[in-house]
Amino acid sequence: MKNFRYTKLAAAALVGAVALTACGGDADGGGEGEDGEVTLRFSWWGSDSRHQATEEAIEVFNESHDGITVEGEYGDWGGYWDQLATQAAGNDAPDIIQMDDKYLREYADRGSLLDLSDVDTAEFDQGTLDNGRTEDGLFGITTGINSLAMVTNPDIFEEAGVEMPDDTSWTWEDFAEISAEISESGDGVYGTNNPNEPGSFQIWLRQQGTNFTTAEGELGFDQAQAAEYFQYWLDMVGDGMASASELAENQSAGPDQSMMGTGEAAMASWWTNQLGGLTEASGAELELLRFPTEGGNPEESGMWYKSSMMLSGYAGTDHPEEVQTFIDWFVNSEEAADFNGFDRGLPANASIREYVLEDASEPDQKTADFITDIESEVEAQEVEPVPALGFSSLQEILYRYESEVFFERMTPEEAAEAMIGEMEQELQ
Repeated sequence: MKNFRYTKLAAAALVGAVALTACGGDADGGGEGEDGEVTLRFSWWGSDSRHQATEEAIEVFNESHDGITVEGEYGDWGGYWDQLATQAAGNDAPDIIQMDDKYLREYADRGSLLDLSDVDTAEFDQGTLDNGRTEDGLFGITTGINSLAMVTNPDIFEEAGVEMPDDTSWTWEDFAEISAEISESGDGVYGTNNPNEPGSFQIWLRQQGTNFTTAEGELGFDQAQAAEYFQYWLDMVGDGMASASELAENQSAGPDQSMMGTGEAAMASWWTNQLGGLTEASGAELELLRFPTEGGNPEESGMWYKSSMMLSGYAGTDHPEEVQTFIDWFVNSEEAADFNGFDRGLPANASIREYVLEDASEPDQKTADFITDIESEVEAQEVEPVPALGFSSLQEILYRYESEVFFERMTPEEAAEAMIGEMEQELQ
């Protein structure tokens, strides 16, 4: 029986049992006992439910793979990357690393990641596979996929007397007008809130035929494009969106405390794998919509399949074969899927996706349907380049200058110029 419905798990069994730790071990990232038993370290970040489910999956793997023992290390997002950087610098990184695409090049380009060409990826589509590939090899295997979407609360539309938009034909002008109409309804809600960065800017740029960062590791946009983007959102502050101070507070809020989660926004950009948490928090039957476009053509929406999470191997491991054996099992087996479910996104393996959908919750089913609905549109557009080296800092820079614009401390043109200069320094 599948048990990826976390509410069915015995919550007290493992939660808190293991703390994030740079546990001993050899400097090569793994070890081999006197009896030939290979021990691998596996690190990840996430919620308590992910920690518990992953520990249980590891237990099943260990029981079914003689000669290999996997040990888990985990923590939250905030401390994960600092610890991983310290471990890698000390030649003590875990053998198996949960990876985010923003950091892939930071480790792959420095030779810290193992080429995973021996992992079975026959059930992965090419775009999903390329999420973890650089010109030097395959360094990240996508565990789950998602897409940035416009999460929408139909209850707010109904209460405001506004029709839900047709997401196969709406434009950015429509989006602004609808947001303003809802905000003016007098119900204490807003049409939308601040954009989800850098994903929203990436989509804006993709609709213009360019990218946030290029495959060569450079910025893919110019000052005029950034200024136009800032101006679009500035025009909506207080007229479709909340005030600058409210937006600043919302920027750091998690799904449950966000304006969408508390029922204060009718539309907001979120990653599709967050639909379940937002639905639970809001108490509404939320829907997923495509992004608006300049001309109302969904094949120019700029949407793409993003790897919600990857698994990578440490290049310094003494056991590359066993590392790939575990990653192969984790992404390709029904046994692992019984525990992982949708937690790391919609499974990237097509067969495993069908398997977990047999017992999907309503939000998860909506997510799967949406991902399927936009497939032909995603395939008609260019794959988003693997984020450039230094990409992890660009999000904070973008948010900071966007906030300067919203508070009108800088004009869109001033912010665009300063932001590009700072970003180019970061990418050098």
